[in-house]
Amino acid sequence: MKLLEEKIRTEGIVLSNNVLKVDSFLNHQIDPFLMMEIGKEFKRRFQANGITKIVTIESSGIAPSVMAGLELEVPVLFARKRKSLTLTNNLLTASVYSFTKHEENTIAISSQFLDSSDKVLIIDDFLANGQAAKGLIEIVEKSGAEVVGIGIVIEKSFQEGARQLREEGYRVESLARISSLNDGEVGFLPTINQEVTA
Repeated sequence: MKLLEEKIRTEGIVLSNNVLKVDSFLNHQIDPFLMMEIGKEFKRRFQANGITKIVTIESSGIAPSVMAGLELEVPVLFARKRKSLTLTNNLLTASVYSFTKHEENTIAISSQFLDSSDKVLIIDDFLANGQAAKGLIEIVEKSGAEVVGIGIVIEKSFQEGARQLREEGYRVESLARISSLNDGEVGFLPTINQEVTA
């Protein structure tokens, strides 16, 4: 997605060979116009797949998920990382390790909102080692729902997550694929469109 790649080039900050900071438009301050275009692109890629729910993880996955939910006209469900007084019963949970924050979190979704009739699109802001995506897959599969695809805003293709998920048979659609962050420069790979018709 050229618009996203240009935004990464002009506003992204390379902090190391593994870390890209995009808090000016994606995961702190949010560019609503860019999010709207991201929602349209996820719709274009997944509209033929009968999606009934979008599942994401708080908090940076919420903005692109809501925009995709608007476009696909389906509810958006986000996994919580922190305990909530109102989210206590009938929880579907998974453990997710964050390499960025160096901490383990138990993520949770209420089973009330997800069941075996659902076809789920998982959306997240970044895909690096794949821990968040795998945790969300675990929760969706515990509910009996089907993971139809995984939509990623930014994929770090030089890390293992995307390759592992594709090898496991999941359809991963990433809007920007980063080949490297070496020497403070962002390198891109061509996007893969694994479009599947229903």
